[in-house]
Amino acid sequence: MSELQVEATGETVGEAKWAALRELQKQQPGLDKSAVRFQVVTEGERGLLGVGYAPARVVASISDTTAGEPRDESPLAGEVRELVERIADATGVTGRVDVREDDEAITLTVAGPALGMLIGRPGQTFDAIQYLVNAIVYRRHEDDRKLVVVDAAGYRARRQASLEALAVRSAQRAVQDGEAVELDPMTAIERKIVHLRLKEFAGVETSSEGTEPNRFVVVNPLD
Repeated sequence: MSELQVEATGETVGEAKWAALRELQKQQPGLDKSAVRFQVVTEGERGLLGVGYAPARVVASISDTTAGEPRDESPLAGEVRELVERIADATGVTGRVDVREDDEAITLTVAGPALGMLIGRPGQTFDAIQYLVNAIVYRRHEDDRKLVVVDAAGYRARRQASLEALAVRSAQRAVQDGEAVELDPMTAIERKIVHLRLKEFAGVETSSEGTEPNRFVVVNPLD
């Protein structure tokens, strides 16, 4: 079984790993990042007052049988995937980013071990990454932009189901007690899920109050 191997340098070990991955991807498009093995040759030294700088050096290797088939994706999807991969690498998460694209959106799903650091609690890191990627796409592609959704291990679907269930329980409580129900602070994305779920719920209306990052949803009973 043959093996692909490249050596790369960078100011930090992380940058050197990223450079090595990019070179492997050039040689084998569609490679499975989770199967790449790294050997740190040197961690690099910044030197005193910029004198004696030495770059970090790593060797990346992968079996050519695990490289996979070239991805069938648009240039925009490929650009977004590489951006998310680089962010994941910066957070110390090694995994594969799969892309699903339609006319309205590009959905990127990160697969791999130890995704908790990438998601954050309660999903704030993930929401920040998604916001950042969308902002970059909107700036670079004003005439050809799409909504970007970043997901991992089914987190988005589970979180949406949990928020919708909370919204319904809160609405039922507001109607029963005749008093407003204040929910815990949420991100803008999560507040939108609650608002949409209760938009057609009889007997209540919702509003957002407070200031970021402590803005929250209030479920008010109708007179």
